[in-house]
Amino acid sequence: MKFAIIAAGDGSRLAQEGVEVRKPLVRLNGEMMIERLIRIFINQGATGIAVIINSKMPEVADYMQKKQKEMVDSSCPIDLVIKSTPSSMHSFYELSPYLDGEPFCLTTVDTVFAEQDFSAYISCFKECNADGLMAVTDYIDDEKPLYVATDEEMNITGFYDEQHGCRFISGGIYCLRPKALNVLALCIEKGQSRMRNYQRCLVSEGLKLKAYAFPKILDVDHAGDIGKAEEFLSNQE
Repeated sequence: MKFAIIAAGDGSRLAQEGVEVRKPLVRLNGEMMIERLIRIFINQGATGIAVIINSKMPEVADYMQKKQKEMVDSSCPIDLVIKSTPSSMHSFYELSPYLDGEPFCLTTVDTVFAEQDFSAYISCFKECNADGLMAVTDYIDDEKPLYVATDEEMNITGFYDEQHGCRFISGGIYCLRPKALNVLALCIEKGQSRMRNYQRCLVSEGLKLKAYAFPKILDVDHAGDIGKAEEFLSNQE
């Protein structure tokens, strides 16, 4: 199983709030966010990790190129794309050539979760027959959450910008099978953008999506989120 990290945002809000390091290199309890994800993915048996970073972060590029060289002969090589894109969906599209052919898990670099919850999630995906298993949570601390509608069996019926009675929001972690990449290509051809629109397209194209509930998932968008994430992770140990 392959894994992928979107780290192509500019992290402007963190910079405006006085955080001097680039978002992927922000440390949570001493560990860089991008390094934490790589470690967790390796622990889950990743056969490869694809990473995209934008072209305006030379310090992140330097770090990732060194990491790529370290792992070139390992059982989990890194494929690195350095490119600025107009949206997260386009970043995903740039990674898609490295993900085709086997199931994969995609997330953004600032997504923070408990490792034991993630391990259970990956195990569930490997055992289920859905086209996608999307991480959701009922913990809401997001400026513009994407609400996820589900039925009683946790089948996903829609994605919405407004609550519409939905219990869950998207956690920003996506386990998908290769056929989902065909839908991604279709979205790009239609000129669409943003991951939330891609997820809507998965539903409209008839793919079977299931939701997997995490107790808590956080995003590090603001300086104050760093402390929240560190406290959350400390409580998991």
